[in-house]
Order: sequence, then structure tokens, then C-alpha cells
Amino acid sequence: MSEVVIRSDTASSGSPGLLASLDPLLREWLPRQRWFAGKGRPVTGFSLVAATELLPPTGKLGLYHLLVRAHQPLTLGAPPHPGDCYQLLLGVREALPPRLAPALIGHLDEGPLAGHTVYEALHDPRPAELLLEALRTRARIGALRFERDAAQEIRDGLVPRLMTAEQSNSSIVYGDTFILKLLRRIVPGINPDLELPLALAREGCPRVPAPTGWLRAELAGEPYTLGVLQPFVQGATDGWELALRELAKGEDFGAEARSLGRATAEVHTALARALPTVTLGHAQLQLLVDGMIERLETAVQAVPALRPHAAGLHSAFTALADLAAEGRTWTAQRVHGDLHLGQCLRSPAGQWSLIDFEGEPSKPLTERRMPQPPARDIAGMLRSFDYAAHSAPSAGPSVSGWAETCRAAYCSGYAEVSGVDPRTDPVLLRAYETDKAIYEVVYEARHRPDWLPVPMAAIERYVTSDLT
Repeated sequence: MSEVVIRSDTASSGSPGLLASLDPLLREWLPRQRWFAGKGRPVTGFSLVAATELLPPTGKLGLYHLLVRAHQPLTLGAPPHPGDCYQLLLGVREALPPRLAPALIGHLDEGPLAGHTVYEALHDPRPAELLLEALRTRARIGALRFERDAAQEIRDGLVPRLMTAEQSNSSIVYGDTFILKLLRRIVPGINPDLELPLALAREGCPRVPAPTGWLRAELAGEPYTLGVLQPFVQGATDGWELALRELAKGEDFGAEARSLGRATAEVHTALARALPTVTLGHAQLQLLVDGMIERLETAVQAVPALRPHAAGLHSAFTALADLAAEGRTWTAQRVHGDLHLGQCLRSPAGQWSLIDFEGEPSKPLTERRMPQPPARDIAGMLRSFDYAAHSAPSAGPSVSGWAETCRAAYCSGYAEVSGVDPRTDPVLLRAYETDKAIYEVVYEARHRPDWLPVPMAAIERYVTSDLT
């Protein structure tokens, strides 16, 4: 494999460069991808962060790894932003075979690849095989570093297939042995999707698949996490699918919720051993509460349906600040950061695993890596039970009872391992659930208006019920 590394904010001013020739194709193709974060705003241009030639386009197949920054107009009131950086793997062929037609990006008539067709390479088995081979051999190609755990073997000959259910990233399954998650929106720094599973592996926590390999880059002295290879849990069902299946059959989910609570507590306990914890006093809690209140105020402006409930929602946050002012403290630690049923896998043997430790991709990396009270993860899961209940095809009067049974079982399972029942700190838990529901209201209003009643029903419960 040969390599060319380009670090340039613009294409070269001489003959049309690679990015300049790709620009019109990417403007059409990139916004259509499910993992593109800037939907609703036009792409006004691109700048090249890095490009690596993995296979030269002189043969039947060329392959490029690009980190490209997409420039878009800022939304009203948004702070200055250089544009999101995306990881692209582009295949290059003279002609695209019919099996790769869905991966087409376009045909180039000018530039260094003139006369070639460019496509999304992850749909093609050969580039996918190349990525696994690079991890197996710990290749260094330009700015790219393919690394792996020396104690774990990566066999060759595993047949790759691209998973189609991903949203914010892309994943390739190799045989039924490994899954390679390639991050799409790239930011500099240590990504928790690699950091936390590595820390949990050192603690021997079986609830999270230990990373087998990872792909990173060093650019301008900054580390970038680009992908993580982990064991594939064969035959596993994600918690969301399982919950909906049991709901549709009218089956109780309480036993699974309890087991999931135990798994969550095992992960939290291992993270608290592996990484530093901090004590949150009045000043730290006030900052946390201020952020919640700021998000509430922004949400009220964006979704008028929240305005009648604003005062009641505000009180959920000030009640937490009042406790801190009285001298109450909390322990904060590293947590999952975006925990819900879809981030959990149940093996055929009944073992629960937690996956996808990236956190909320829309949040800055520094914020995602900050210690948080475990109640943040717990609140996310409790809200997920509520969503599942209201997503059932036969949703009816028993829905709230199903969700409440799951909530209680989950908290009980958590307490069995941690020794602390989350319900014994109702003010903290209510604040985090309220914050999560407010986020859901804004999301649904923007993207899925038909779902807006689900978080709005929770909002109404929170402002009318007592903390019990």
C-alpha cells in the first residue's frame, strides 16, 4: 500500500485538486447520508483536513481515506464554528459493477481522478477486507495508525458485511467474529467510545466487549479516534427490539429490566474503579443546574407547547440547586452518557452488554468526557422504557403500568449491585429525567412531530406529580 498525505485547508491552486473535483459530488451526496449532522442547512464548501491513498487508482480499484470539513451557514444565535469534520472512505473504479450501484457518489470529469467513478467504499468487500488486514498487521499509512491489542488475534479470511441500521456512524461485521465501528463525525481528542471500553477491559468488566483494535490519526499534534474493532455478539438482540417484541406479545419485561439494571450498575462500579471520581458541591452543582435551566429556556423558545409548563420544569432544577445550597454533595464519575435500550445488547444466553460509549455526538467532546452523577445514565434508561411503552402497536391503558414496572425493576436491579437505589435520591433523578424529556421534546418537534406527545406526556407528569 502506498500513501500520500495532504494537509491543506483548500485544494491546490494549480491544476484542479482532488477535493476541488470531488466538491460538486460531495455537496449532493453528503447531506443525504443518515450520519450527516448538518441537515437542513446547505453545504457551501469543503476543506481538506487529511487525505491518505490506501490503494492507488492505477489498478482496478483505488481507495482514499479522507477527513473533510463541511462548511455550512450557522444557525441563528449559534457560536462561530469551523464546520463538522467527516471521515470518508472513497472507492475509485473506472466503472462501477451493478452490485455497487447503491454506493455510487458520482463520475469525475476533471482532476487527478478524471474518468473514474467514485463510490462509498464500505459497501465493497475488498476495501473492508483491507481495513481489517491493516488492523491485523498494525499498519501505519500516512497519518493513519492501525492498532490492536497484542493479546487478541485477528484472523484473516473473515467475510465483511456493512450493517444498514446505523445512524450516526457506520459498522462492518466480519464473519460473526468482529464488528468495526467507523466514526463519521470526527473531533480531535480522546474519544470515550475507545477510552471507556479500554478502561473497562482493564477492570475485567464482562458487560462491555473489550476493544480488539482501533484506528486513529495524529494531525497537527492532536489525536483523532476514527474507529474501534470489538468482538461481535452473535445472535444478540438490542434492548429496544426486545422490549417492543415482548410488549407486542403482552409479555412482562420486568425480569429483563432488573437484569439490565444490574448490568448498568456493574459498568458504573467498574468505571468508578478505573477512572477518577469527583465530589460535586454547591458550586459544581450550580453550574450543572445552570446548564439545565439554559437548555429549558432555549427549548421553551423553540417549542411553544412547553411554555405553560416552564415554571414547573424550572422548579425541578432549582430544587436540586437548593439541596446543594444546604450542603448536600454528590459523587460524579465517568458514565455511558447516552444510555437507552438501543445501546444494550442481550445475548442468546441472556447476558446484557452495553455498547456505544461515544456519548451524545452533538455535545462537545470535553463535555462528553466530564464526570457525571450516575443518575444521568439511569434517567436515560427510564425515559427509554417510557418510549418503548408508547411505541407498542397496541399501546393503550396498560402502557404506563408496563413502563412503571420496568422502571421499578431496573432501579431494584441497579441497587442489588451498587448498594444504592436511584429512587432514594428523587430530586437528582427527577432533574435528570426532566432535562432528558426537554431534549426529547425539542428533537421530536424538529424531526418527528408525530412523536411529540410521548415526551410531552412525561413533561405533564413531571410538573403535576410529587416526588415520591
